[in-house]
Amino acid sequence: MDGQQSLQASVNSSYIPSSMCDEESSEGAASGDDSSPLLSRQQAAGSLAARHCPEDSYNLVYIIFFLMGIGSLLPWNVFITAKQYWLYKLSNNSSPSAQEEPHNDLSDYFESYIAIASTLPSVLCLILNYLLVNRFSSQVRIMFSLLVILVVFVVTTVLVKVDMSGCRMQFFGGTLASVALVSGASNIFSGSVFGISGHFPMRISQAIISGQAMGGTLSALASIVDLAASSDVTESALVYFITADIFTLVCILMYLLLPRLSYSRYYMEVAAVPCSESNSHSSRSDSSSGSVPPLKPILKKTWVLGSCVFYVFFISIMVFPALSSGIQSMNKDSGNPWATTYFVPLTSFLLYNVADFCGRQVTAWLQVPGPTSRMLPLLVVSRTALVPLFMFCNYQPRYHLHNVFFAHDLFPVVFICLLGISLSLSLSKKLHI
Repeated sequence: MDGQQSLQASVNSSYIPSSMCDEESSEGAASGDDSSPLLSRQQAAGSLAARHCPEDSYNLVYIIFFLMGIGSLLPWNVFITAKQYWLYKLSNNSSPSAQEEPHNDLSDYFESYIAIASTLPSVLCLILNYLLVNRFSSQVRIMFSLLVILVVFVVTTVLVKVDMSGCRMQFFGGTLASVALVSGASNIFSGSVFGISGHFPMRISQAIISGQAMGGTLSALASIVDLAASSDVTESALVYFITADIFTLVCILMYLLLPRLSYSRYYMEVAAVPCSESNSHSSRSDSSSGSVPPLKPILKKTWVLGSCVFYVFFISIMVFPALSSGIQSMNKDSGNPWATTYFVPLTSFLLYNVADFCGRQVTAWLQVPGPTSRMLPLLVVSRTALVPLFMFCNYQPRYHLHNVFFAHDLFPVVFICLLGISLSLSLSKKLHI
């Protein structure tokens, strides 16, 4: 009995010991009500337990989490979508024309550099978020990460109009450092937001998942509109980054509004109440040893799905955007704006994110195969076939594989749609469990 009483759930994480509130968990599973929180709600005392759950008026809480879902992937989408701007900044050209695509080692492999600079700090920050999940509240982690993202975006916006032609390498290093900072912060932000959503009904987690896909779609649309509105790359990039600054500020304000809404306050307060007041002394004595959720039972239960998630992102990041954004139209020399200016933004970025968003909506109604199906790992591994398909499209520059087997603009369109849909179908099945 003493050992069970010493187990205390963290308000700031999705980890709740299995011995807590067993009776309430079984009742929730038997009812099958979608309005029940994903995590076992801690047993509240007195009037808090008897309080009627308020409604989400005007779906404000859903909208806020949807916006935070957009904001969780906004930094990554902003940096990879503004390709024309980075090509101009890393080139020797002095005329900021959207029609030009200068080539050098920095611009040719910029997406690969960004992927590396983003992935490494993301992994480190995911580990850091796991270690600090019970040491810093979710509010501290979310506000800190959003402020870091906002500062990096503001600095990036200021540098748009600064001439960097004489210090391209310094600008390149600073850009990679900015990507590393903002990627780490966005991962802490995303993990913390998903941790909070675990105390809410499933629809709130679905709002975050849908928002993540919509964030890429909005970024791609904003980039295309900016290219169409101005032939000056720096002018369009300035408007683009200012929009990202404003949206990040909106995310901060929306998160500050969240505790003031009765619907969200209800679930947050219920989650914050311990199962019994008698646990307070034992939880304080064990706080140093129990501050980190046990890793072994978590890995034992999730290693299959975790491996699938890893491989899904491994293939996706390998292809998008480093490989897919280098595929050019077969009619580029015609001078048609579709083939020169809009082909990459439309096919590589907009179509991918639209396909991702559509796939995530499909999983809300269709869960085949399920997360426990043996077919799921096979389907995840089958995405490997997409890599050679993209390689044999019209990727430029070509140094080793000189043959282009898929010599039509329709092929990369189909392949990028398959990449986006298969990502969301594979990933959302794991996030919905």
